[in-house]
Amino acid sequence: MSTANKSTKIDKRSLIAGFSGNILEWYDFTVYGFFATVIGAQFFPDEDKVVQLIAAFGVFAAGYLMRPLGGVIFGHIGDKQGRKKALLISVLMMAIPTTLIAFLPTYEQIGWYSALLLVILRLLQGLSVGGEFTGSISFLVERAPKNKRGFFGSWSTFGVFGGMLLGSALASIVTALLSKTQLHDFGWRIPFLFGAVIGVVGLYLRKGMGDDEHFEKMKKLAPAEKTPLAEFWANHKMKALKIMLLSWGFGVSVYLIFIFLPSYLHTFHNVKLSDALSAHTISIVVLMLLIPLFGILTDKFGRKKVLFISLVGFVVFTYPLFGLMFENTYLAILASMLAFSVFEAMFQAVMPALMTETFPASVRYTGLSVSYNFSLALFGGTTPLVCTWLVKVSGGNVWMPAYYLIATCVIAIITALFIPETYKKELD
Repeated sequence: MSTANKSTKIDKRSLIAGFSGNILEWYDFTVYGFFATVIGAQFFPDEDKVVQLIAAFGVFAAGYLMRPLGGVIFGHIGDKQGRKKALLISVLMMAIPTTLIAFLPTYEQIGWYSALLLVILRLLQGLSVGGEFTGSISFLVERAPKNKRGFFGSWSTFGVFGGMLLGSALASIVTALLSKTQLHDFGWRIPFLFGAVIGVVGLYLRKGMGDDEHFEKMKKLAPAEKTPLAEFWANHKMKALKIMLLSWGFGVSVYLIFIFLPSYLHTFHNVKLSDALSAHTISIVVLMLLIPLFGILTDKFGRKKVLFISLVGFVVFTYPLFGLMFENTYLAILASMLAFSVFEAMFQAVMPALMTETFPASVRYTGLSVSYNFSLALFGGTTPLVCTWLVKVSGGNVWMPAYYLIATCVIAIITALFIPETYKKELD
């Protein structure tokens, strides 16, 4: 085998291994959301169905609180001991709790201890998530050739939506094949068991994904700081603030359009849930196909050009696209979702490389993990709650989610004006 062919094979293996953990992360996110009602009935007293659901989502939200802490922990491991080691630990820490959830005894069997065990497992998953996405983009972008960093990095977000699609598909199959009684008895455990399969595959891929060549090279030239967090806090706070503000819009666009919107249309506009979910699924497939293509464009034309087109597109077209959706026809909803998918694909494609290129190698994993995860914990995961609250306090103004998305993208545009173009610079 020639050196060139061998290198190409290694790069493909590294690319797949790099984003495989993101598939598991978002697969778990999706199946937990799908089965929240069933989980609530299994682990919490059955006096009040609403309380059950709130409790189930409360446990889900608890994982988000651990993301910043996970970012600090995995950032330290990644900057001191290598990206590969951190990514191996993170996929293992996600796979084991996901699998154990499938074997948890219920409230009926051991009382409140069942809920306590569920919370502990979700907290462990939250720690893992804090280092997974940012670790994968660090590894992928560092390992990429200089003129393909945007393309390599874009596959990390491709994995995010791949996990979401896989979770939705399996949850739909399980709910379609089993009766309500079977679903409550054992069916809800099946998707979590399947998470073990994804975890084993991810672990296998990562064990053979090659050495941290870039990390080892940078370690010799500029050894990692004794405490990367201290170095990050002392010298890179402004960079972190910029990434946090960009990630605000980044998180809101994903959670609002691809998590909150189907339920929003069903609840506030009486759209058939099957129609909303169908348009949602098609738009995710299109989005996934577009992300790597826009990743290539960021390598050719620059990160900021693609970023500005995406953000300006959201600001200019969000209001009319919401208006189109409010016509409440399937074709109108699908057309709007597809248009949003184009702007979102640009955003998803540009952010991994842009964020990675912002921080130096010695504190890159820490800088990415802390800034991104704090922003996602504060703003991304709260998007459905904030949007619902805005509609309520505004007296039922159904345009409030659109205004919120526009506002966060305006903030991102202003922030982007102060970020240097990085696509041609050497990655230190």
